Amino acid sequence: MKTVRHFGIVVSNLEKSLHFYEDLLGLSAKRDMVEEGEFIDAILGLKNVKVRTVKMKAENGDTLVELLEYASHQGKKRENYEIFDLGASHVAFTVENVEKEYRKLQEQGVVFTCEPQVSPDGKAKVTFCYDPDGVPIELVQELTV
Repeated sequence: MKTVRHFGIVVSNLEKSLHFYEDLLGLSAKRDMVEEGEFIDAILGLKNVKVRTVKMKAENGDTLVELLEYASHQGKKRENYEIFDLGASHVAFTVENVEKEYRKLQEQGVVFTCEPQVSPDGKAKVTFCYDPDGVPIELVQELTV
């Protein structure tokens, strides 16, 4: 294994999600494309796939966030999802100032689990919020101790 290349998040409304990840969180779209045909069908193990993907990147990072909106297949929302449920749990982003991000996002109606909290070891200040489809997003400010 060399590195983490990207992680994908299936979204119900790409424009709404782009607003959240690009305008509110500050990621930049690097590639926007529609995928369909034999290749995507084969690697996903599905038939007749048509999916729009937008790959996004933070200013100082290599790992991409891939937003996927399927035109060909209807996904179901995870009902009553809890952070401790099996599978991918959340996405974490390192931020410069978590208090500032918290206030900015809260003003835009983003729902948080709590105000930013300092970790027991004093090395980070952390909070969680939710993207437009309810995906838990962790915001972490690294503190110098």
